[in-house]
Amino acid sequence: MPDYVYNYAVPYRWYKKCGVRRYGFHGTSLLYVAKRAAVLLNKDPFECNLISCHIGNGVSVNAVKNGLSYDTSMGFTPLEGAIMGTRAGDHDAALDFYVMQKEGYSPQEMYKILNKKSGILGITGKYVDRRDVIEAASKGYERAKLAIEMESYLLIL
Repeated sequence: MPDYVYNYAVPYRWYKKCGVRRYGFHGTSLLYVAKRAAVLLNKDPFECNLISCHIGNGVSVNAVKNGLSYDTSMGFTPLEGAIMGTRAGDHDAALDFYVMQKEGYSPQEMYKILNKKSGILGITGKYVDRRDVIEAASKGYERAKLAIEMESYLLIL
């Protein structure tokens, strides 16, 4: 990825000293998809420009330009990006501090909530597996419908 894609608009010394930058995840899956797409398109992989989505409990979207990863929805950790099974995905960073103050959470508790108790699970209150969410939505469970609508909207956006 180019440096203007992987860097954050935070003090540059964080990148140099702490390695703060966007890394992306699901690389093996996304590499397979890019190579397979090139075969199916009968093109040299380095002539392919693609957008691929890895959608499971974790979710990532990756842009490939001339056969190389150009951009990704995930960042420094897998928490950045799309809504996932148990991860919040993109949200206002100040929200974390606000809720920590209101609820009395420690940084470690907030980290666990954002990674393990948010996303589809946080919205529905009980489901992680999309098949269960779809079934619950078809039976009228409003929070399951909301989870589907939120995830769909943000992936299309």
